[in-house]
Amino acid sequence: MDKKLTVIIIGCGRVAAKHIKAIQKLKDKVVLKALVDVSDKAPKKLLADAKIPESEVQIYSDYKVAIDEIKPDIVAVTVPSGLHFQIAEYAMTHGSNILLEKPMTMSSGDSRRIYEISRECDKKIAMGHIYRYFPLVNILRQDIAAGKFGKVTHGTIFVRWGHGEDYYSSAAWRGTWKSDGGAMMNQTIHAIDLLVWLMGSTPVEAASMLAQRVRKIEAEDLGMAILRMSDGSLASIEGTTATSDKDHSAMFTVLCENGTISLGLQRGIPKLDIRDGKNKKLNFHYVMKQIKASGISSLLTALNPHTGIYADFIEAINNNRQPIADAMSGYSSVDTLMGIYRSAKEARPIALPLAEDFSSEDMKNFFENKC
Repeated sequence: MDKKLTVIIIGCGRVAAKHIKAIQKLKDKVVLKALVDVSDKAPKKLLADAKIPESEVQIYSDYKVAIDEIKPDIVAVTVPSGLHFQIAEYAMTHGSNILLEKPMTMSSGDSRRIYEISRECDKKIAMGHIYRYFPLVNILRQDIAAGKFGKVTHGTIFVRWGHGEDYYSSAAWRGTWKSDGGAMMNQTIHAIDLLVWLMGSTPVEAASMLAQRVRKIEAEDLGMAILRMSDGSLASIEGTTATSDKDHSAMFTVLCENGTISLGLQRGIPKLDIRDGKNKKLNFHYVMKQIKASGISSLLTALNPHTGIYADFIEAINNNRQPIADAMSGYSSVDTLMGIYRSAKEARPIALPLAEDFSSEDMKNFFENKC
């Protein structure tokens, strides 16, 4: 039996609670050793909410000290995105694997460098691209790739993940170009990752527009983009936080010559509509296929996808393979997103992958300059 892997969590905001829940679910395989945060109150609240005695988990204010003293197998990074690069670099060069919330970094160049460091240090990165870990997704991806639905013609996604002013005012970095980005960068990037993964080809061109409609933030609260893929198919993307915060929804659709695959979430409830070329519904077939492959409990992964991320990452480390959402997926998603941002800034289609580094900070004053 493999030994329990050790993990520390850096950053004790709302996402960290999902990590703790996943670790508790997998307590036979992984153990939480420490929490790191500049606030001493945030870690204690997380532990109290999870009913974990403070005596069982160390609390640090300095992530370097925590990594040096504990030497964890996994460092989970849940801090603002603008801090990802420095923490990930330090952790990997000091012997730890990384579970990194999306986006990987705030620039294509930094993301490429993080990918390179992971290879140089022989350390693994699991990205918080939660949608890859939803039930049925991998089975559907395999069948699309095998041609069971025929040629992919195009794909669409919308992410309508409304946030009120209270969300953005809860932390000064939210909605800023430097540390967070807008609806496309923060709420939509892992949806872009999933659509590209399902379609089975890579983006070669991006064209986009951004807008500020409702939220009082520096970055966009609405974005729309078109991607041209390497196989000639197209993908349309809508991402917004300018909708109701009581009606979160995300939907992914891959349209093929012999069928259509739609899956997503609405108010936390999974939605599924799979049809063949004769419009016959295949939902039951794929649900049974998932149960046969991974058991009925695998359907519950949608309730907390981080459990799926941790389970896969633990197995990847123990068996020396890459996780489902690996370092390359983190880099390519950021590169695509930066292409979308650059297209909006320059008002023209942008070739992908980017030939030069582009950062979210390059969008500074984007909306002011358009006035």
